[in-house]
Amino acid sequence: MARRNQSKNLSPASVRLSLMLGLLAVVLYGLTYAQPSTGQKRSDKRTTASSQRPKPTPTPSSDRLKALGAPPPGPVLRRKTDEEIKPGDVISVNTTEVMLPVTVRDSSGHLISDLTRQDFRVFEDNREQPLSDLALRQVPVDVVLMVDASSSVAANLDDFRRAAESFAAQLDPADRISLIKFDDRVQLLQDWTKSRFQLQRALGHIEAGMFTRFNDALFLAAEQFGPAQSRRAIIVLSDGIDSGRGATSAERALQAILEAQVTVYVISNTEISRATKRAELDSLSNGSDSAVRFNQLRIDDLREGLHVLDESEQRLAQLAATTGGRLYKPRSFNALGDAYREVADELRRQYAIYYTPLNKSRDGSFRRVRVETTNHAYQTSTRIGYFAPLH
Repeated sequence: MARRNQSKNLSPASVRLSLMLGLLAVVLYGLTYAQPSTGQKRSDKRTTASSQRPKPTPTPSSDRLKALGAPPPGPVLRRKTDEEIKPGDVISVNTTEVMLPVTVRDSSGHLISDLTRQDFRVFEDNREQPLSDLALRQVPVDVVLMVDASSSVAANLDDFRRAAESFAAQLDPADRISLIKFDDRVQLLQDWTKSRFQLQRALGHIEAGMFTRFNDALFLAAEQFGPAQSRRAIIVLSDGIDSGRGATSAERALQAILEAQVTVYVISNTEISRATKRAELDSLSNGSDSAVRFNQLRIDDLREGLHVLDESEQRLAQLAATTGGRLYKPRSFNALGDAYREVADELRRQYAIYYTPLNKSRDGSFRRVRVETTNHAYQTSTRIGYFAPLH
């Protein structure tokens, strides 16, 4: 009661002065203490929240991806340079020297492997050349294995894998192999390697396609070989029927192979396809007249298919003969292994003949060559010629 009475006795001016002094004290206190304190508290809250926030833990799948690392770059088809080829990988000869891989057979087709330099005669543009050296089973070979993975072969790729592994096992450890698959695309599945394990792993990556870019595949396979000299071979499993969807003609592919000085061995499935088509054609043609009329489109398609097979087989035979190779026509995919074994045996018994051309012109012209033996009963196989160097 006393306090209430005392406040009632204060004048209005005194009351206003007291209120103003109190407000001023509050403002000064806030400027001095409240603002820094408030800022510190906010900072502490942010630090505490950041330290207490749980860190994300990687999922098992991301752990596995990190463990695998970055994916390796895919192989590309390219022309090797001198710097990329190790001296021990190939036999080096003088750039003016020509090396011819030569196979010799007797009249029964058996390989002859006991000849000497004196048993050979080499002609370039019908002019006999002096031989400088001859080697047998001492020159490593670079082999491109090519497989047609289009629909005509797709169901029998396992037979090819087994045959290819058996073939590689018969080569010399110094020989190199690469693997190319072609269908809608041309893919280098294995670059040059001496490792049979790497080849086996690459064979497992073959997948079937639809169409056949045969000419593109031959052209790019020729590009695999570098400028240094070695025995070179392409072994291709295909019916040779190009789908016409590529960018390379048959003539351009052959030119690239001759420029690369490669021997081509063709293991053709034309005989297998021919037997299948003929069996179906006979079955449809021997039906009743109404059945024949009903199936006429299919009958015409089969007849055209047989005609295309005949033409392709002739081109394959010409390709093999022009490059000094051979055409094999197994009657079943189970016989692929025998064909590849014959090729491996020929490569082991092949001669490498060296000579320095009497024609010294470096004009890039095509020079035709011919190899004979002193025993006229023997048959020799080598490429028909080579392109002279330029400059």
